[in-house]
This record gives sequence, structure tokens and C-alpha cells, in this order.
Amino acid sequence: NDDVCFFSLLKGCFPCHCRLGACSGGLAYGFYDVKSLRAVVNPDISKIRNIGIMAHIDAGKTTTTERMLYYSGYTRALGDVDDGDTVTDFMAQERERGITIQSAAVTFDWKSHRINLIDTPGHVDFTLEVERALRVLDGAVAVFDASAGVEAQTLTVWRQAEKHHIPCVCFLNKMDKPAANLSFSIESIKQKLKANPVLLQIPVGSGKNFTGVVDLLTNQKLIWKLKSMRDDGRVFEIKALDQSDDPELLQVVGEARTALIEQVADLDDEFAELLLTNFSDNFDAVPSIKLQEAIRRVTLARKGVPVLCGSSLRNKGVQPLLDAITAYLPAPNERHHDLVRWYKDDLCALAFKVLHDKQRGPLVFLRIYSGTLKPQTAIHNINRNSTERMSRLLVPFADQHVEIPSMTAGNIALTVGLKQTVTGDTIVSSKAAAAAAARRAQNDSGAEKKGGEHANIILSGVEVPDPVFFCTIEPPSMAKQADLENALNCLQREDPSLKVRVDPDSGQTILCGMGELHIEIIHDRIRREYGIETHLGPLQVAYRETILNEVSTTDTLDRTVGERRHVVTVELAVRPVDITSVGGSCEITFTEKLEGQLLPGVKEAVENGVHSSYLQGPLLGYPVQGISTLIQDVTIEPGTSAAMVSACVSRCMLKALRLAGGQVLEPVMSLEVTVGEEHLSSVLGDLAQRRGTVRDIQSRHDNKVLLATVPLAEMMGYSTILRTVTSGNATFSLELDAYEAMNPQEQNTLLKRMAGLL
Repeated sequence: NDDVCFFSLLKGCFPCHCRLGACSGGLAYGFYDVKSLRAVVNPDISKIRNIGIMAHIDAGKTTTTERMLYYSGYTRALGDVDDGDTVTDFMAQERERGITIQSAAVTFDWKSHRINLIDTPGHVDFTLEVERALRVLDGAVAVFDASAGVEAQTLTVWRQAEKHHIPCVCFLNKMDKPAANLSFSIESIKQKLKANPVLLQIPVGSGKNFTGVVDLLTNQKLIWKLKSMRDDGRVFEIKALDQSDDPELLQVVGEARTALIEQVADLDDEFAELLLTNFSDNFDAVPSIKLQEAIRRVTLARKGVPVLCGSSLRNKGVQPLLDAITAYLPAPNERHHDLVRWYKDDLCALAFKVLHDKQRGPLVFLRIYSGTLKPQTAIHNINRNSTERMSRLLVPFADQHVEIPSMTAGNIALTVGLKQTVTGDTIVSSKAAAAAAARRAQNDSGAEKKGGEHANIILSGVEVPDPVFFCTIEPPSMAKQADLENALNCLQREDPSLKVRVDPDSGQTILCGMGELHIEIIHDRIRREYGIETHLGPLQVAYRETILNEVSTTDTLDRTVGERRHVVTVELAVRPVDITSVGGSCEITFTEKLEGQLLPGVKEAVENGVHSSYLQGPLLGYPVQGISTLIQDVTIEPGTSAAMVSACVSRCMLKALRLAGGQVLEPVMSLEVTVGEEHLSSVLGDLAQRRGTVRDIQSRHDNKVLLATVPLAEMMGYSTILRTVTSGNATFSLELDAYEAMNPQEQNTLLKRMAGLL
């Protein structure tokens, strides 16, 4: 039946032909119209919003998401993080800890728009979840604790959004807290994020007396008169400001609206021209719709970020936030993806997340950039150069999914049956479609590109950060070894930031992760989901190595295998370069003479040999970074295989690294501690014992914010110690800042410990 209500279709209810007044904000927003099934499955692309909710830990991301789902009519009860009944935090570990661990996608409608929303984690250990979500989204909502402003992890997720050029809307949450401060939060957005906040609302009341907001575009008051703690905030009152209102509020609103109009005019030439042409005598007379259109242009151009206020936990201000998402954040066709024009109407999608389901097998999340996706069809994976058959197509609703017959460009889909696809793979309809897109790309550029036919038509994948912790993992018995390997393979495919390797000396399985919590969650999942009681060894820091001096060396390999003789001579030089950045890269260059002489296969063999030597440093076998390698000469006898060339280069590199003198680099963390002034001295004393360096101490209301850098090796179990020295009255966050050279004393201690002498 094409006239079945969307939500009755999804939730398995009886067809609903009535008007659902409660679904869309009561007095404020009227009613849903009955929608056709065709519009439900594939809405117009201009009506789609692919957004992410991002923030620091405990800023209220999941609570805000729950309110959005409730007011849109997707859920019938308000979920609560503390009660463990939220839609997007469905993992047992998330509900027990009250945190978001993995990003969860959910689809719902708000008025005439389809919103595909991803709730992301705030903990630094799960930064990859934010990264791969933002990679495929068109817009983002940054949630702030209005009493804290911009916090440490807020900076991280904001930088990730900036990297992907994602327009954002800011939501100042927790305006009901006694310490909530609008001007402080706005100033921290300016100073710390270097952004241009465009304030669209003024709060009415403060702390416990926060009752609503004034919309600066329309000069209307939105008031939530909640009669009890159980009031769901669905119904609220809208009325225009008049002279009977509080004079102080009227003055603040008048000044704020004037400042808003002037700010938008500075950022948008079209709006400035409109003001000067038609409203030069009275700026206040400008229609709110014209102001809204200008703010949308400013937001899409990333010249400014709209800022709204509210309290998600108290059910205030979320409906206007939903309106702002549809009004200011871009539709998929407003994001200019170059690849779309090359594929035209052919399918092009990016796999950005994989989940494992016990019944269905691997579930692959796809963002569709062009074309149409249909079940029971073959698709081609460009990265793997393989063809797979997709059996089913689903709409993601957290841990519940609805099967659909097709999905068009701009949407996020969940597929069943893709067994080889992993995060970052580009999916197309066929090899022929990829070849046609490659030809169009070459024609557009006017010249053939280097790197193969498909080099220009592969969507950029997800950057996976290097792990900073590792430990051994052992099954309870050898009979469970195969089961453990299967579990780790599945978890690695789900989470690319998890690395598993086998120690070549001991044969032990090594688990590498992004932090203590990350490895703890992985261990818990293996026990719960796969029924294996594994044992973890002590947690160790993933150090790096670099060199101290510039060295040139030569090596010759002369080996006979069977009747074939392989002879190769390599001359190269290594020198140290910048080691301060987190991902301090290793460079490979060739002399001009060699660059033109080496055949492609030989050049790749040389590069493979260099890269393999970068994986194990000369001191402790940790990966090396901050090294530049110059290949000066390569002499190869006829008949020598590429594998022998790689082996000779690798051996020569190891020789050079040993001659250059090794230096251990340790990960240094950026630490932010929020603590009461009475406990500040205790925290400072503890940090001094941890080789910490204090960068700054700031005041935030009645608390002190301590900014410091501390070696990661000294931060084991810090949360327990901090609770002890502050009686539980402090919070902290950590972020990887850089890899720095260890001092000689610490390095000698580490070398002795690794050698078994300590």
C-alpha cells in the first residue's frame, strides 16, 4: 500500500492514516503528512541530509540523538544513557559504561526531509570511528557542553571535519547547568577552533531557570513549559517578542540581531547588496527568509558556523536544531564530488564500515555517490579487483534494519553478501563502468594520468592512525587458537585501527590498539561475542625509532638459486628528518640518473625493500620514522628477480640504519585535566612524577583546567590515580600529540628492560 505511514512501515505497526501531531513538535510544528512508499525508499536528493553528531566525551551527543529520534516519531519513548536503553548505543559495553564506542547509523524523517544520522564516539581511543563517519557525511552537528565550551576532543573532531571540508552547525547543550555560559562558549569557539560562530538564538533564563530560546531570525520566543521531569518537551509555545517582555531580554535580543545581520552581511556579498539596496534605512526590516538563505550560503561556504542553544536532557531546543539541520546543512548534490560527473548514472559507492552479524555474515555500510544500488546484483570492487554478489539491501536503523528494493545516490545503505569488501573500498557496478569513468576522467584532464587506468576514479579511503599500545593475547587452550584467529580477523575487518601480528621470535599473537580502553573493549567483545576466555599480557607502549646521523653504504647480493644466478648491488644514503609530527613519514627518493633508468618493476622492488626495512628498527625492532632514503645506484645482472632486488635493498637499509645510530621515540600525549582549585597541587605533584610538562593553567568558572604534555608510558592507570588524589572530583582527556626522543637515561633503562636485564 503506497499510502502507509513511514514509521508504521518501519516499526511493524498498523497502517496509520491519521495525522500524527505528536511526531513533529506539537504546537510548534503541526503534523506529518502521509507519505508514499516510493518517497520513503528513495526521497528526492535535495531533501536528504547525511549528518554526524560529534563532540567531546559526555557533551550529550547520544542524548541529543535520542531526542531527535523521539521528536521525529522514530521512537515512542525517550532513551536515556544512564538507563542503558538508547537506540544508537546498543552494544552491551556501551550500555554498561554509558559511552559511545562505535558509530551507529539511523535514518528518520523530519518534516519533508530524510536525515541519515551517525552518532559518533567522543573518546580518543575510538577516533577512527569519527574519521570514517565524517569521510562519508555531508554535514555535522558539533555538540558542546555550554559550561565547558571547547574541550580537548572537540578540537580533534573539529580538525577531522575541517580536513574533509564539512559544513557544521554548533549546538550549545546543557544550558540548564548553573555554570552554563553563552558568551564563554562563543569565545572558546572563536579562540580554540578558529571558527566564525554565527549566533542564531539567545537563551531565555539561565541554569535551572532556562526555559527556552529566542530565534534571532524571526524575533520569536520558543518556550518549553515543562510541568514535571517526565514532560517530554514535545509541545512548546511560540510567540513573537513584544514590549511586555523583559526589557533586558529585549535589549539583548535587539543587539544580537543587529550583530547577526552585520556579521552575515560581512560574510555574504549577495546579502550585503540586498541590505544596501532595499533595507539601507532599516536593517531590522529584512525578511527572515532572506537572512536564512544568506546564513545557508555562509554555512555551505564554511565561512561561518550557525550556533544554537538548548538542553537535550531537559528536552528543550532539539526541534529547532532539527530545523537548522535541514535549513543550513547541505544536501548530497550540494557537495561537489568530482567523481560523480565521471560515473554519471553508473553506480559509485564507498564502503566505510563493516559489521559482523552471526546470521547474515559481514554487513557493509556504503555511501552511494552516484547511480542506484539494487539487491541480487553483482558489483565490482576496484580496490580488490574482484566481483561480488550483493544478496540483500537494508536501511540502517542502529541494530535494527529494514530491507528495501533499491537505493539511489545520496543515501547510506547497508548491504549483505559482500565478503571481501573492507573499509575504504570503492564499489562500482562493473569493470566496464569503471573503465568508462576512467576514460571520462582522462578526457577531462586532457592528458593520460600516471598510476594506471583506475588511479583517478577510486574514492579516497579512510586514514587509519597507528596504534600506540600493544599486548600479547593467548587463548585458554590450543584447541581454541583457530577460533581466536577467526574472532581477531572479524574484529580487524570491523575496526581497521586494531592491528594483529605474530611475533616472529616467540610466535605469540600481538594485539595493537589505540589505548587502554580500546584493547579492554576488544578483549571483552572476544569473550562475549565469540565465547573465548582469552588472557592478555601486560600492556606495552608502541615506541618508534629514528636515526641520529647521515650515512651512505653499499651492499651486494650474489646468490644462485637452482641454475639461476642473481646478482644485485645497491648504493644508498639515509639521513634523519623531522620527527616531531605524529605520523612523521619516511621518504624515498632516487637520483635523477636512476629515475630515468629504472624499469617500473625494478623501482617497485626497490621501494618494497626500503618499506620493509622501515617496519623494524635496528634498536628494538619498532617501526622507524623521520628518515629520508636516497637510492644512489642500483646495478642488476640480467636474470636477477625482483624479489632478490628487494632483499638486497632491505639488507643494505638495515646496515645503514645500524651505522647511523638509533634513537628511541616515545609517544607524548596532550593532557587536559579539569579539577577544583583545592586539588590542583596534588594533580601537579603527581604529574611531576610522571615526567609531565605543564603548558598552561586556565580558569573555567570555579575549576582549573590544566594543560600538559606527558609521555604515554607514564599514563598507565591514570584514571584510577586521578580519582584517588582528587576524591573523584576531576575529569581528564588524552590525545596523541607527537613522538619525541627519549632522554638517554630513560632509553638505557628501556633497552635493558627489553633485553631482560631489568
